[in-house]
Amino acid sequence: MSEKKPKRRTRERILETSLTLFNEFGEPNVTTQLISDEMGISPGNLYYHFHNKDEIIESLFADFERGIEETLAAPARRPPNVEDIWLFLHLVFEGIWQYRFLYRDINELLSRNRILETHFKRIVAHKVHTAAVICRGLVSTGDMRASPAEIQALAINMTVVATYWLSFEFVSDPRKKIDGKSLARGAFQVMALAAPYLTGHSRELFVELSKNYLTD
Repeated sequence: MSEKKPKRRTRERILETSLTLFNEFGEPNVTTQLISDEMGISPGNLYYHFHNKDEIIESLFADFERGIEETLAAPARRPPNVEDIWLFLHLVFEGIWQYRFLYRDINELLSRNRILETHFKRIVAHKVHTAAVICRGLVSTGDMRASPAEIQALAINMTVVATYWLSFEFVSDPRKKIDGKSLARGAFQVMALAAPYLTGHSRELFVELSKNYLTD
């Protein structure tokens, strides 16, 4: 009876340690041997819980997916406002930051893992849909002026920047440590795409809220 709890705890520790190492060094640079060494356990103990590194990645991705799908649930009970976009972006980038290895190494991960490829495709489509829903809501309340075609293009562009922001930060300065400020800049850049379409008070609110993101 006493065996089950420690085994479950070891599995959790493997996931926590793997996430930390993946985020710090990039998934391609982390081996199962490094994970087991970091934890002070034998490779056999690790393989008891996960047969290979891909199983660890898939388990971490499942946790990420649950969180991001909740975040992407657009406001439904009332028309969204500009602050909803900021909140939406904040939560999206928070999830990206927590599982940043998925985004920094996205192309390599998707090219070799069919499960991630299929599920990430769905997440990207959900991001585009939620961004479009929010924008259409702003148009309906007069806070934004944009045609349906412009809204669709804007939603796609916002998703592209959010999805590949960490890659941009990395190639801009590979030796610079990516931190929370990098994500704040990303949130601002995504929001800045929508800014030209905002009107009146919403545009003024954007200018005011953006001050919190432009610290440099």
